[in-house]
Amino acid sequence: MLTENLKSVSTKDNVQIAIWHIFDSKKQQYLSNNSTYRAQNIFLTHGTFSDKKTCLRIAEYLAILGHHCYIMEWRGHGASSASKDKFNFETIATYDFAATFDYLCHQLDLDNLHCVTHSGGGIGLIMFLIQNPDYIDKINSISLFACQAYGAALHPINRVKIFIAKYLNRLSRYIPAQKLKLGPVNENYHTMKQWYDWNLQQNFHSSSIKQSDMTKSDMNNNGVPHILSDTRPFDYRQHMPKITIPIYAISAKGDQFISPTLGCRALFNDFNNHANIFREYSLSNGNLDDYTHSRILNSRHAAKEVWPTVAAWIDKHSD
Repeated sequence: MLTENLKSVSTKDNVQIAIWHIFDSKKQQYLSNNSTYRAQNIFLTHGTFSDKKTCLRIAEYLAILGHHCYIMEWRGHGASSASKDKFNFETIATYDFAATFDYLCHQLDLDNLHCVTHSGGGIGLIMFLIQNPDYIDKINSISLFACQAYGAALHPINRVKIFIAKYLNRLSRYIPAQKLKLGPVNENYHTMKQWYDWNLQQNFHSSSIKQSDMTKSDMNNNGVPHILSDTRPFDYRQHMPKITIPIYAISAKGDQFISPTLGCRALFNDFNNHANIFREYSLSNGNLDDYTHSRILNSRHAAKEVWPTVAAWIDKHSD
């Protein structure tokens, strides 16, 4: 019997973030009598235009296997409260992820922690871990569905499309997600601008953090510490190899715009970890579908052939 509980946690900028705990109560009762099995704890989160429903079906699948799943909804999405101030991907990484992982790791004191993310949720996780490297050793594995930050414009046609999308979004101030059938949550221009800029400029720069903010001091020629004054934007891309957690990166051949395989592969390569695995799902690779950005996580075919590989990745990296 699947059970779903809601917990709200407060961020440092006073936004209430919804965390949904999903587990199979009967399965947990059965497993409690099996001393050879340890349930894993799985953090999940969505991307833009989305809410917990994006992750709910795979969370239920993993819960039925005996795991505890915790879905975080971004500010202004689902049951989380709206932010008084404008926000972007980095705001979510800096505040929403921080409040959630503080709750999971310090209040619930969870171990055996794994992460499963879709699209922008993976971007937020990467930025959060680079900002907070102490959490890297607390996570056993990561599964990234359709995640890229700076590789959607590698093809000239896509570059033109993103430029036009940015221009139109700037005029309209928000993207009507429901009308365009992108998802249940409209996103404003301020949130999306960071994604447009990363892809058009092909970088992964912070919009608010400077290099000197993350590197507080260095040694001068005399061996005496001094404060750096590097005002360049902090470059997350340079620090991605510090994330040594085993990563399973999943791309979809039919995802031609938001997270094309070339973009997902570019992000994957920057981790530079030979223990990581990259896989494109496509008919040409013997899979059931070429998939799209949404179907790679939520579809009958994904449930049949993609979800079990995520469960296997979690099992492989369980304590």
